Amino acid sequence: MTGSNFVDYVKIFARSGHGGAGSAHFRREKFVAFGGPDGGDGGHGGSIILRGDKQYWTLIHLKYKRHQFAEDGENGSGARCAGKDAKDIIIPVPLGTTAKDALTGEMVGEITEEGEELVLLPGGRGGLGNWNFKTPTNQAPRYAQPGEEGREGAFILELKVLADVGLVGFPNAGKSTLLSVVSAAKPKIANYAFTTLEPNLGIVEAREGKSFVMADIPGIIEGAHEGKGLGVRFLRHIERNSILLFMIPAEEDDINHAYEVLLNELSQYNPELLDKERLLAITKCDILGEELIGELSSQLPKNIPNVFISSVSGMGIQELKDLIWETLQK
Repeated sequence: MTGSNFVDYVKIFARSGHGGAGSAHFRREKFVAFGGPDGGDGGHGGSIILRGDKQYWTLIHLKYKRHQFAEDGENGSGARCAGKDAKDIIIPVPLGTTAKDALTGEMVGEITEEGEELVLLPGGRGGLGNWNFKTPTNQAPRYAQPGEEGREGAFILELKVLADVGLVGFPNAGKSTLLSVVSAAKPKIANYAFTTLEPNLGIVEAREGKSFVMADIPGIIEGAHEGKGLGVRFLRHIERNSILLFMIPAEEDDINHAYEVLLNELSQYNPELLDKERLLAITKCDILGEELIGELSSQLPKNIPNVFISSVSGMGIQELKDLIWETLQK
């Protein structure tokens, strides 16, 4: 997205450092006729490591630093002096970052906690110096180990936003408006589809100082799992949510059908999403009277807790927050 600071997908090429070679040196001093082997070991090459950092919320810092090369370890020298280990390349990433091998698509690992580390490429081990190979029958080994070669590879880093509640709905369903009302987040709000082009996070205060994190992602349309609309680009952000809050406007012609369409898109993208707790919020209800609300209640999907809300008038907002908090405690 042009002009956006939110980057949740980046491909990097990384190379760890080679290990330093061991030394095949012999002790040479005045008055020491036959000094033995004293070649030192080589230093370790630098590794490429991801580290979770809660101060980061995007991968934009890697967008223009896609090549990460660690230095090689130093060679060993005489007097059993070991070569210096090379510094590891530590790459800070937001919590919720996953790493995949770009060639095979195989999952390498994920970062979900502050300070958690994931080694993408270990540095090469340093070679052993010739003093390690001295034996009673071979007291003057004239060989040493070469350093182990480093590794290289291409990796895809993806960010999946960590939040307790993910808002699921069609474009212009009132997701951003709700987030702006219940939290201090200031997402872009306008009366047209796809106002939200990147996920927004907000901390929602429940009762007695307790809080939870809510994520607003761009709207889903029918066929999103095939790439329509904004496609699957943001669907992955709801994979880590504990609760999925479906939001459907009261003005929708068939709320049941709308809910089934949303549910189908999630199941087509990742069937495991259906195992998450689901809640339903009927939005823009300030235009409804009690009689209409009663009629709609009987037509809503079964076996899913629901609440009628209006972000403009504040109707049902506290009830919704209480419902979310109670569900989170389960």
